[in-house]
Amino acid sequence: MKFLFIVQGEGRGHMTQAIAFSKLLEKQGHELIDVIVGKSKRRAIPEFFSREIAAPIHLVESPNFFCDKNEKKILIGKTIRKNLAKSATFWRSLQQIDKIVAAEEPDIILNFYDLLGGLYNALFRPKATYWVIGHQYLSYHPTFQFAPSKGLNKFFFKFNTRLTAIGATEKLALSFYKLGSTQEITVVPPLLRDDVKRLTPSQGNFFLTYLVNSGYGSEVISFAKANPTLEIRAYWDKKDAAETENPLPNLSFHRVHDKNFLRDMAACKGLVSTAGFESICEAMYLGKPVMVIPITGQYEQACNALDTVYSGAGIASDDFDFSKLEKVIQTQFTAENSIKNWESNWPQTFQQILPETKMTEPEVYLTQSFS
Repeated sequence: MKFLFIVQGEGRGHMTQAIAFSKLLEKQGHELIDVIVGKSKRRAIPEFFSREIAAPIHLVESPNFFCDKNEKKILIGKTIRKNLAKSATFWRSLQQIDKIVAAEEPDIILNFYDLLGGLYNALFRPKATYWVIGHQYLSYHPTFQFAPSKGLNKFFFKFNTRLTAIGATEKLALSFYKLGSTQEITVVPPLLRDDVKRLTPSQGNFFLTYLVNSGYGSEVISFAKANPTLEIRAYWDKKDAAETENPLPNLSFHRVHDKNFLRDMAACKGLVSTAGFESICEAMYLGKPVMVIPITGQYEQACNALDTVYSGAGIASDDFDFSKLEKVIQTQFTAENSIKNWESNWPQTFQQILPETKMTEPEVYLTQSFS
């Protein structure tokens, strides 16, 4: 079967998932014919994605989060206003997607949580079967733990998740741990690249950190300056940053690079990161304890933090105080790594879901409750 991916370009998680799924398709004898990536002016598409994804890449303007002036907190009101103001731009993106789909005629469109994917499926009604995949779809599960919500954060998270999935015949909900599927979703293991599985973990003397929003770099610098005996290696995708920066003897910043990041993941003594799903999964697989700091204003990361603690992967924090994880490590904490057995189920899982595609009318999803 021929697959076409639509991938959200915020952070590295959805892109690494797309790479892993493309390799799974290849092993199963299917074909990835095109990849459409939702881009924004805030971020550059990492070089590793272009190198590892085995299909032509098309960049389209897509809705994305907007932060405060310090590039830390997500501002929901500003995000809504700015994206509504670009409606004409996004309509052109939808038309661009339709041209690609019409030319390539995929059997299945798989959306990695980009809003344009759901809108495209609702408005253009392609002949292709429409699937979605992401940890966010686990929120459909009756056991999912929602974080306390301020204002309408929970509503907008659920609303956005449903919009991405309009008309999807398969909602593949990535999970840290094995969980029963429901009528609405299929719970599936994390998507980890072969590069992760080939690594041999070791116990280094440094902490690894990943910053999806570059503004958190100032917090890391402040901590490193106050704690010169702790070594920290930080990765970010700051658009105008140098390949490597060394603001302090015990702190280095690196542009996101897949192999270097995974090399350091295998060698670090712990991961301190914003609460993105994929990095946590990689740390769990390698047996590394984690401390997650949810991005302020990004509700799904607050939920990820709860799930991280529940899964046994590590702890949650409100700030980049690396000493909290240091104390956990000193108490003989062992990260939960049963994720290895769970992740190995992917080939069987894929075979189970492939024959069960069915068409669903988009209007059903538009009328559902978002409370």
